[in-house]
Amino acid sequence: MTSPPEPPPHRWTYATAGVLATLAGVGVGHAVAAVVDPASSPVPAVGSAVATLTPRPVKDWAIRTLGTADKPVLTTSVVLVTLAVAALVGLLARGRRGVALVLLVLLAAIPGIAALTRSGAGATAALPGLATMVAGLVTANVLWRRADDAADVDGMPTTAGARTSRVGRRRFLTGAAGAGAVAAAGGALGQLFGGTGTSPSSVVLPRPSRPVPATPAGLERTYPGISPFVTPPTDFYRVDTAFTVPRVDLSSWRLTVDGAVDRPLTLTFGDLLAMPLVEADITLCCVSNEVGGPYVGSGRWLGIRTRDLLARAGIRPTAQQILSTSVDGMTISTPVQALTDGRDALVAVGLDGAPLPVEHGFPVRLVTPGLYGFVGATKWLTRMTATTYAGHEAYWTKEGWATDAPVLTQSRIDTPVAGASLRAGRVVIGGVAWAQHRGIRGVEVRIDDGPWRAAVLGPDAGIDYWRQWYSPWDATHGPHTV
Repeated sequence: MTSPPEPPPHRWTYATAGVLATLAGVGVGHAVAAVVDPASSPVPAVGSAVATLTPRPVKDWAIRTLGTADKPVLTTSVVLVTLAVAALVGLLARGRRGVALVLLVLLAAIPGIAALTRSGAGATAALPGLATMVAGLVTANVLWRRADDAADVDGMPTTAGARTSRVGRRRFLTGAAGAGAVAAAGGALGQLFGGTGTSPSSVVLPRPSRPVPATPAGLERTYPGISPFVTPPTDFYRVDTAFTVPRVDLSSWRLTVDGAVDRPLTLTFGDLLAMPLVEADITLCCVSNEVGGPYVGSGRWLGIRTRDLLARAGIRPTAQQILSTSVDGMTISTPVQALTDGRDALVAVGLDGAPLPVEHGFPVRLVTPGLYGFVGATKWLTRMTATTYAGHEAYWTKEGWATDAPVLTQSRIDTPVAGASLRAGRVVIGGVAWAQHRGIRGVEVRIDDGPWRAAVLGPDAGIDYWRQWYSPWDATHGPHTV
């Protein structure tokens, strides 16, 4: 009596092959990107492209709703959708191999196209995408052939019988393990080489040539719940387009000042630190910050005045904007007037007595008082080009955003929080208010439909810095609106 043939491999074997091939391609592409162009790594490149193509209302909703989690959520979504498509392509490969290979080529081409169309992308941006495509196609072809060895495309046992089927499945599993190892090794190598760069902790900043007075004590010490007068760097909000935080090596980093200037400059980090450094207390606020929102922070910045740097380069009267470029290719447009009119606009190298955190622009970023970040706060700065608005368009300008965006006067209630239950009696209402480059002269508070009452203002660090405020209130039983 002969034993019945073993059942053929499940169709999901082919889907698994599609997923593993995609992961292997992404891993290899990530490793290549770490060497030639980290911003062109497959997942960040596709994520950036998706973010660019997303309509502005959706972007604003994502920032308001997800906050700093917007990039991880988008990255996760891109990965899951890609793997789902790869699985479907794998299922198709069970019976229509040619069609599946064409679809896989199209899927594998997306990272390369996204990298090449990224702002500031060079010729090397194509290499990670090409590596992703080649590795993915080779891996898929090997795994699908090994799946065929276990059973024919109709799912019937091979002519050699069950023994051949078992051997085929073992070969497939061996190949799958190899593909997984390639994906893991590529990802690890990409992280190892792509994550290199100078650590901010290894940098010692010189003392400023123009220090400011010591920071006064904030109201938060007396009235807990009010935002700290100085935002801790670890709590400073982060809103930018970078899906992977650039890791800059100071030995090769340069700041170039060019365009409509008489004396183009190329400066090392040491050159910048040798220039006169000044301190300035400045509040930054994101244009997507809603009333009462968290995307605002205040600190003491250290850097070179932009007007001094541009004067050294000899900026010409024809220049209307400074097109600043990040190391990842992001561009921001800042009106020349805002960088030269006497305000404390800085090419910043430090925050609160230490080098800039990596997430906030190390080694160098722009800080422009009075303007929202999308027109005046380029992180990971590497180039400043004096030009006209007709000559160059920045990232957000191409999206239809304004070329000049002054910060609006705003206030936020920190305590009590909305919906809180309070005991009747004396309560302190408190928060912060800011009107960059104009200053806060007063804050008024109204309970329910009562009269407006002047709040008590906290310490004053200048017109570019927020003011804390508080207002005592004798709370009564029942619901109230502030």
